Formats: sequence, structure tokens, C-alpha cells
Amino acid sequence: MRHTLPLTPQFYVTAPQPCPYLEGRMERKLFTALQGENAARLNDSLSSQGFRRSQNVLYRPSCTDCAACLSARIDVAAFRPGKSQRRILKRNAGLERRATSPWATEEQYDLFRAYLDSRHADGGMADMDVFEFAAMIEETPIRSRVIEYTDPEAQNALVGVCLTDVLGDGVSMVYSFYSPDRPRNGLGNYMILDHIEIARAAGLPYVYLGYWVPGSAKMGYKAKFSGLEVYMGGTWQKLRDAERFVPDQHPLSTDPIAEQVANINLPDVSTGPHR
Repeated sequence: MRHTLPLTPQFYVTAPQPCPYLEGRMERKLFTALQGENAARLNDSLSSQGFRRSQNVLYRPSCTDCAACLSARIDVAAFRPGKSQRRILKRNAGLERRATSPWATEEQYDLFRAYLDSRHADGGMADMDVFEFAAMIEETPIRSRVIEYTDPEAQNALVGVCLTDVLGDGVSMVYSFYSPDRPRNGLGNYMILDHIEIARAAGLPYVYLGYWVPGSAKMGYKAKFSGLEVYMGGTWQKLRDAERFVPDQHPLSTDPIAEQVANINLPDVSTGPHR
């Protein structure tokens, strides 16, 4: 029996938990399942409305008293590399890129563990085992790729990996990790720069980066990319001055869940699956 996407997907909210970006705040997410033959169409539609994918779930922040987490993307046509970004491109010019199907390997997991142990030892993914890692990479109902970066001068060592979704209007960097042994190379920033080139070569206008939180040291690097847009008030807006941007933490800044769901634009699935 073929499974089709319900005409009206069901939306739910997670239980509140401590926010990893803003101390003293509680985080809550609005989410829905991503499944069926029209999954790609739903993913395209909700990604353009601030949602992100994690395996077969789409989610976006829906905190009760804060709206500081903003979905971010780079307008490829508006991007111009800065001086430090040009240096990063030069330092990593010898790396080779390889795009593969979403299939997890032991080499990827070893790099993933080294990255977590060095950068996010106390994060929510710190205890992820090899089976959970494989699920993160492989459980995707849409068009996804694993982009690997290797160093030919170091016996083709794997130095960076990004799980990337291909959307109708861009590429989405679902999750990336890299070698912690090359701090001067700026590998995290390099992979974003390379994804801008991937999108440009494919004629896709955007690179989706996940969420940007003003004032968060963990997220500050995203604001250094010119052409950055953030999703606020139901529209994408150019981020003009990140240093002076004040996050909305008013207790009435988030609409009730029912209003949020009512304002989500769902794709028309009557014409069949989107290819």
C-alpha cells in the first residue's frame, strides 16, 4: 500500500527544556512528521517558513516567552567573501570535495566523535552512539547528500562532513562536523563557503544554515556572512546590523500554537508528489 502525505499534517509541541543558547530561558519546538510521497514538497514549503529537518521530523522554535532563535539563510547572489573568508578559502584550497548518498561510515563516525569531544562535550549529542549517528545520516525521506572533504596531502584523511538536503530553492546544511586538529583552517566556515559555491553552480539561490541567535557566541559566525537573511514575522528579512540586533524576548512575542499552525502555508499535494 502506498502512503501519501495527509492533506493537513499534524503539528505538535515538545515539552519545555533548558535553552542551550540563552541562559535562564526554556526551549520549546513545534514539529510535524515528514513522510510519504509528498515529503519533498512539504520539506520545501516548511523550510521556506523557518523549519528545519531532523531525520523524518520538521521543527522550528516555538518558545512560550521568547522569539530569539531565527532561521537563517544566505542569499547566494548577494554574498561577497570578506578578507578573512578569502583567507579561509586559500588555506583549504587543497581539499577535495566528494558528494555521496546518505550512508554512514565508521570513518565519518570517528570524525564526528572527535568533533563532539573537542567542541560539544556537554551538548545534547554527546552521548550519541554509532547507531544513532547512522540514523541521523541515513533516515531521510527526501533528496539528501553527504558532502565529504578530504586532504590529499594527508593520505586522503577525512577532515570535514556535512549532511546536506537539496531543496527546491537551495541547499540546507542539516549538520556538519570537522577535524578539531586544524583550528587555523576554519573548516566550519569553509564548508559554508563551499556550499555557497555548490548552490551557485546548481543555480539555487539560497544556502540554509539553521538557526541564528543574536548574542550567542556559538552562533556568531553565521552573522559574518554577507547576504544573510533571517526569518522574522512570517517573512525573510536581510540582516543589516547583527551587532545591534536585539532579540525579541518579550513574553508576548510568540503567538499561541493554534495561531502559529493556522498561519503555516501548506503545499498543494493534489497534483501528486513533487520530483
